[in-house]
Amino acid sequence: MQQKRVRRMGALLIGLALVAAACGDDEESDTTDAPAASEAPATEAPAATEAPAATEAPAATEAPAATDTEAPATSGGELAGMKGTTPKGAEVSEEWIQSVSDAWVAKGNDALTDFNYAAESYDAVMVIALAAEIAKTDGSALGNEINGVTRDGEVCTTFVDCKAIIDAGGDVDYDGISGPLNFNGNGEPLAGSYAVLQFGEDNRIDESLEYLLQAESPESMIVDPQPVTVEREGDGILKFGSLLPETGSLAFLGPPEFAGMEYAIDEINAAGGVLGVPVEYSQGDSGDTSTDIASVTSDRLIGEGVDAIVGAASSGVTLTVIDKITQAGVVMFSPANTGVALSDYADNGLYFRDAPPDGLQGAIVAGLIIEDGHQSVYIINRDDAYGNGIAKVISDVLTESGIEVLGLKAYDPDAASYDSEVDEIVAADPDAVVAITFDEGSRILRTAVEKGIGPNVKQYYGTDGNMGNALGENFDAGK
Repeated sequence: MQQKRVRRMGALLIGLALVAAACGDDEESDTTDAPAASEAPATEAPAATEAPAATEAPAATEAPAATDTEAPATSGGELAGMKGTTPKGAEVSEEWIQSVSDAWVAKGNDALTDFNYAAESYDAVMVIALAAEIAKTDGSALGNEINGVTRDGEVCTTFVDCKAIIDAGGDVDYDGISGPLNFNGNGEPLAGSYAVLQFGEDNRIDESLEYLLQAESPESMIVDPQPVTVEREGDGILKFGSLLPETGSLAFLGPPEFAGMEYAIDEINAAGGVLGVPVEYSQGDSGDTSTDIASVTSDRLIGEGVDAIVGAASSGVTLTVIDKITQAGVVMFSPANTGVALSDYADNGLYFRDAPPDGLQGAIVAGLIIEDGHQSVYIINRDDAYGNGIAKVISDVLTESGIEVLGLKAYDPDAASYDSEVDEIVAADPDAVVAITFDEGSRILRTAVEKGIGPNVKQYYGTDGNMGNALGENFDAGK
């Protein structure tokens, strides 16, 4: 990989006034990353009319050239040209990704094929560890320091450098691998950095076409932090638990998240640990909202005495366990929740996330469509908080911009087939198609290809739930 150029999405995000109210979870309402449900502290939610600040976007020629949407069907490369977004920090370098991957393989794991949320998982561990150093405890009081670690202090980028500032009595501003963070009072980023990804002729992400877009929220969206309301004493040993997808519809996100988390823990322990002792770690599976795995794992981790749980990846899953975790006085920090429902959730001051909310992502996708010059769009999405939330944001922004939305189709992610849904796309004959899916997206796309309206015929756009090599692997395997 290479360092990617950064652009700012500005005037294209015209209808962002609709964003705050429109978004939902990342997974099924009972799970979707609580779409990105970042259960935020019970602070006043920003007004729906407040949109992320628009900065002037560079000329469209700075972006990778749009793929020819009228290319003939070929044998292989059926996904070529499909583009979409995933939250990604602007500072992620080839060297860092390679180091994480090498460390992961050295532990006996398969090589990573996706790196989504690896940086966010790494930063979640770092922020929690630094907060414990400031609070001088691994108890629940460390939650009061998390927002401050990310802003308004002396900038530092490594655990060693940040700890040196803390030891000297200074205030730190940790700028992580995933970006500067700069948490709002509700424990979520005030800005979003997104990688724009595109599939190549091998049905895998073409890293040479990757670039970054950034959007920022206005000062009017800043809210006061909620203090921790549950007292839990620490024992002097900071212990992490993970609640990440080893199984379920977001299982492809598990390896990079586990890898980023373990890499951070190894670095911290190599530097002497936290509070003078090594950090401990207990791994756990979150599954998805179709199972009770997250609840069982949460009970186990709480019983083991963990101080902080990194996860869940799905906002929907987060929403099923956030109450039991935060009421136990345990910090819950998601690297991937994007659901707006979590922004003003009553979380006892103990829920945080470093992935930006879905409203920003939906607006970015809409901006790509506008920038590419399409005049009509069909949107197909999972019928859950994640899919419905992002779909509405995209639809609203496009409509506000004068682009015709020919269809807004929510589908059952557990359906046996998607022939009828794809037939509706064929009948609508849009310029472009937005597919907001998880792993079932490969079956939708295969059906679209078979019916002559796949990504090699129409321009397709995706989101973080499907923009990864796992989609291409599943497609090729007929899954």
